Amino acid sequence: MAVIFLPALSSPLLVAVLVAVLSGVGGTRARRTREAITRFSWLAVLPAGMAAVFDAGDRHEIPWMLLGTSIRLDAVARPLVLMAVVLYGMALSFVVRSKAERPHVLTAFLLLCFTGNIAVFLADDLVTFYLAFAAMSFLGYAIVVHDRTPSARRAGAIYLVLTVFGECAVLAALLLLAADGVTTVGEAPAAVSASPAQGTIILLLLIGFGVKAGTVPLHVWLPLAHPAAPSPASAVLSGAMLKAGIVGWLRFLPLGEGTGEPTWGAVFLVLGLVGGLLAVPAGVLQRNPKVILAYSSISQMGFLTSVIGAALVAPALAPACIAAVVVYSVSHGLVKGALFLGVQAWDSERLPRWSVTAALAVASLALVGAPFTSGFIAKYVAKEAVGEVPVPWLPALGVADVLPWFGVGSTLLLARFAVTLARRERTPKPTARMRGIAWVALSVLAVVPVAALASAWAPPLSVPGWLDPSAIWAQTWPLLLGLAGAAIALGVTRRAPERSPTVPPGDIVVVEERAARIVLRGLTVASNGLGQVRGAVVARIAAGPNAGPGLDRAQRVIGTWSGSGAVIALALGGAVLVAVLAAVMVP
Repeated sequence: MAVIFLPALSSPLLVAVLVAVLSGVGGTRARRTREAITRFSWLAVLPAGMAAVFDAGDRHEIPWMLLGTSIRLDAVARPLVLMAVVLYGMALSFVVRSKAERPHVLTAFLLLCFTGNIAVFLADDLVTFYLAFAAMSFLGYAIVVHDRTPSARRAGAIYLVLTVFGECAVLAALLLLAADGVTTVGEAPAAVSASPAQGTIILLLLIGFGVKAGTVPLHVWLPLAHPAAPSPASAVLSGAMLKAGIVGWLRFLPLGEGTGEPTWGAVFLVLGLVGGLLAVPAGVLQRNPKVILAYSSISQMGFLTSVIGAALVAPALAPACIAAVVVYSVSHGLVKGALFLGVQAWDSERLPRWSVTAALAVASLALVGAPFTSGFIAKYVAKEAVGEVPVPWLPALGVADVLPWFGVGSTLLLARFAVTLARRERTPKPTARMRGIAWVALSVLAVVPVAALASAWAPPLSVPGWLDPSAIWAQTWPLLLGLAGAAIALGVTRRAPERSPTVPPGDIVVVEERAARIVLRGLTVASNGLGQVRGAVVARIAAGPNAGPGLDRAQRVIGTWSGSGAVIALALGGAVLVAVLAAVMVP
């Protein structure tokens, strides 16, 4: 492996280990040292950013590790690694003054998650990819349950169950590929396309990476994990870790191979469009701003799932769709991270209220896709990338005609987010000035790297002109329509805001938990009933006639010389009789 990647992957691990050692040592000096390391832990992610900027994109190998580890910084990995560096660095800087009771513990696990997260983006062989994906997924449990509250434990349990389920699906898919002789990530799409088990592999990939990407109906952990986790953890969960599932699809699905996968493309399109749009009413009926942002993430991941589905349907569009997914992922990661950190900035940061409001407003407009924001670029290139792919079973309706309605849904969700955030009480604490400036810059200036990335990928991407009237109107009408709907909803519910209808966070998981409890009670009743039946049968047998004395007498008779001789004689006679009958019957 090139020397440049050694500090990129080792620095976060070393800092996490150092924090753990100092936590076990005890004493005032160790505590102060640990606090200082926690405060400046964001520096540990900078080597990865340097590597992402200066690496030439060659394949780097470690032959002695496991079955041979390899990483590569390609056109997909580079912008995502840089996005993760910015997002994790900002989240780590927010840990110190967050509501987390053990900031050093949260810092250590965020650094470990960062290492696994960028390793997923960089991995170039199956073993490295799976180990990095699994490590990141299970370490995510630690940041979900960090506060150790009942809600955090419940969210962590559901997250862990779905993670194990997803990991098993991913492992099964990769084992099927390995059985066909695939060892590197680059070989996977063509191998999936040509595999006899193609349908099984795609289904496993859909499930396994769909859990991490928050695809409906595997999304239920997201609305539970975000309000339970501290804001810095929520920022990286939504901004960076969700993208590991998206990258899994980009790496392993047969995008651009053969004549396409119209059936599986239709499945992805339906899950993305239906799930992404249904996340809007479920999110609007929430009262916790972080839960609303979680449903917004589910909706945005549905948007990306739809673009990937279009690439499966039309292989010629795959290069543009892959580029659009990467651009959209970077935009969403930066903006959504800024919004989750903005909840902490609103609640407990001693920043001017106008600056927090302005930064949150710009980030919200970017998520909607308003003109002159990063979302304006990301949504435009995605809509252009899907071309004229029709909605499944509705050939007269194009996917590009449906995607703008995600902007309407995002506007409704973020309007509800603003209302719920405004109703929260603020308890401001001292804030590092430079850290606050960095957060405001992240919210406002995300458009710069996103625009540069989209321009570097054109073609195959079609980038809008900043002053193009048609592009501006195409991105403005969803915002205006969403604001009109939000104003109507606010007017209807203003008189009785506390009596407005709500949906439990996690929506269908509540039904699933109730069903599981009913099934468990049924199994318990059935088990108790079987136990009672068994007891009655045993008692009935014990009360009936005993065959033991008769068997004992027969055994004593056969056990004598005369008795055993009689048995042998009968057996020989029967054998002779059978032989004679067989000889007579033969013609």
